[in-house]
Amino acid sequence: MSFYHELSMYQREVARLQQLEITEARIRQAIDSGSYHPEDYWVLLSPEADDYLETMAWKARELTLQHFGKTVQLFTPLYLSNYCINRCIYCGYNAGHGITRRKLTFSEVEQEGRAIAATGLKHILILTGESPKHSPVDYIKRCVTILRPYFSSVSMEVYPLSVEDYRELIEAGIDGVTLFQEVYDEMVYGQLHLAGPKRDFRFRLEAPERVGKAGGRTIGIGALLGLHDWRVEAFLTGMHANYLQQNFPGAEVSVSLPRLCPEVGGFQPISPVSERQLVQILLALRIFLPRVGITISTRERQGFREHLIGLGVTKMSAGVSTAVGGHAVHSEDDPGQFQISDRRSVAEIYRVISELGYKPIFKDWHDVG
Repeated sequence: MSFYHELSMYQREVARLQQLEITEARIRQAIDSGSYHPEDYWVLLSPEADDYLETMAWKARELTLQHFGKTVQLFTPLYLSNYCINRCIYCGYNAGHGITRRKLTFSEVEQEGRAIAATGLKHILILTGESPKHSPVDYIKRCVTILRPYFSSVSMEVYPLSVEDYRELIEAGIDGVTLFQEVYDEMVYGQLHLAGPKRDFRFRLEAPERVGKAGGRTIGIGALLGLHDWRVEAFLTGMHANYLQQNFPGAEVSVSLPRLCPEVGGFQPISPVSERQLVQILLALRIFLPRVGITISTRERQGFREHLIGLGVTKMSAGVSTAVGGHAVHSEDDPGQFQISDRRSVAEIYRVISELGYKPIFKDWHDVG
């Protein structure tokens, strides 16, 4: 049974949980039980649990140290193209926006790879807008071949693919795939995605499973916080991550917690998420899924990102640009997919993490053979 079928079950469960009476004893039980259940996760996301964030933080810190040690993996995104055929009303790449569109040549891809590698980073995430015509699998595959000599890990965030396409790209050198569902409520999803293949809710939802079937080493998911009720979205994201961990035990499952940022279309959050609420999501997720990776991006301001390091974060981006290229190849008229808040270099973030007593990781695994 795919997660698409399980999702309706969890959505019915949400309706029940929203009527649950949550007491102090129930919150403490959810924090301390050690045998976590979906209801425990909901309790930790509840308004009542807001008063127990400090207790949750101590538990989350303990679990993070147990499973990950005092380490934070660093990576940076590399945008290959911003062509897109979807009309997502919250995205700067919306096909209806009159932004300058371009994609990197293979020579420019290599320039970008050299520039990023010079910072010491060994993990990279390549991204494209969702346009199979402008960024076909063959183009992505060639880019991976060019970048692979510079990095120990190349992951990607592109449009959903078939098992066969994922397998082909994995064989070419892709280690893993990140794909945000954006929003888990199918009706709201339809209202936000007005045109284009991204309107196919189920095909997108089941893409991480296809990555797992293709042998992906890492699978990253997430909801774009601000598009719908954040408690419901965080709960369903956790259920999705739990499903992937159970069904693909050989893969590393990670969850990103991106909040909606300003973009050229001026879309405003439907359900704003405060920094305190984002902390609650992070802590609840770590307690519910102790082995899941948690990524915080440069959407968040630098002081806040530093505060989150000891609370469960295992991955952070550094030296980020959301423009096509953006590292060695610059385009003055490219506004980027969205605005970022933390613009510090790789060296600056490395230094801050080290000063906090954590070890920044450039490379977290070695080939065997």
